[in-house]
Amino acid sequence: MRAITVRDRAAGITGMTLEDLPRPHAAENDVIVQVHAAGFTRGELDWPATWADRAGRDRTPSVPGHEVSGVVTELGYGTTGLTVGQRVFGLTDWTRDGSLAEYVAVEARNLAPLPADIDHTVAAALPISGLTAWQGLFDHARLTTGQTVLIHGAAGAVGSIAVQLAHETGARVVGTGRSADRNTVLELGAHAFLDLEADRLEDAGRVDVVFDVIGGDILDHSAALVRPGGTLVTIAHPPTVRPDDGRALFFVVEPDRARLADLTRRLRDGRLRVRVGAVRPLAEAAAAFASRQRVPGRTIVRVAEN
Repeated sequence: MRAITVRDRAAGITGMTLEDLPRPHAAENDVIVQVHAAGFTRGELDWPATWADRAGRDRTPSVPGHEVSGVVTELGYGTTGLTVGQRVFGLTDWTRDGSLAEYVAVEARNLAPLPADIDHTVAAALPISGLTAWQGLFDHARLTTGQTVLIHGAAGAVGSIAVQLAHETGARVVGTGRSADRNTVLELGAHAFLDLEADRLEDAGRVDVVFDVIGGDILDHSAALVRPGGTLVTIAHPPTVRPDDGRALFFVVEPDRARLADLTRRLRDGRLRVRVGAVRPLAEAAAAFASRQRVPGRTIVRVAEN
């Protein structure tokens, strides 16, 4: 099969290669998925799990990409809940070869059925962003109706979904971003928008929840905005500043089949929009990783046409 590989951590993106690899083997409770579309995170070449397995052993050449949408072609021993020929989407394991390949082995529990009326490119853009948004808002910050949430990076992949989910739950949503993002964020359901380059964070007022995807000074300065008993939650890095009489936490998204199924229902009902930007072929995956051009929506790699 064809796959994008990395072998040299020091080389980073410049060391990405499209090459032929043996098809993966389906271990116990695995399925083999023929990849139709794949999503990736630009920072994943900096993750230790890209280069080593759970025991810390070198696992190069490794295949990046951890979001997949495709069709099941093989079941491993003991696998239940999925069938050969079924459309699926979900997350691949952080410490195993990923989705920038024609085939990938995935634990069955990390995948959810994909309805026939949802395109693979849309599905591949949903797992990390959708699950991160849900887990950050509700599992960790415990956002409820009537509360106020400040969402940083509200036009981005995670932030745009977080805005929609928070709005639907009945929270007051304040989104932040660049000035060009204002209309997008308001159209997604935010009640107010702050321009991080022109406005003061204090203009947001006190909030019950801060959901941060940016880190740095933005994260540090946001702690003072959290009301007593509130929560600052971030996916950027462990926070160094904590709210007075509140919580601050960092988390990494986890697979969740039931929640993925819920997100697809929201897509089909029109209650959720996923912003897909550029769609590139597998041969251009390295260029997609390297691009610093700001494109609205997620960049997705299309691996199979049919």
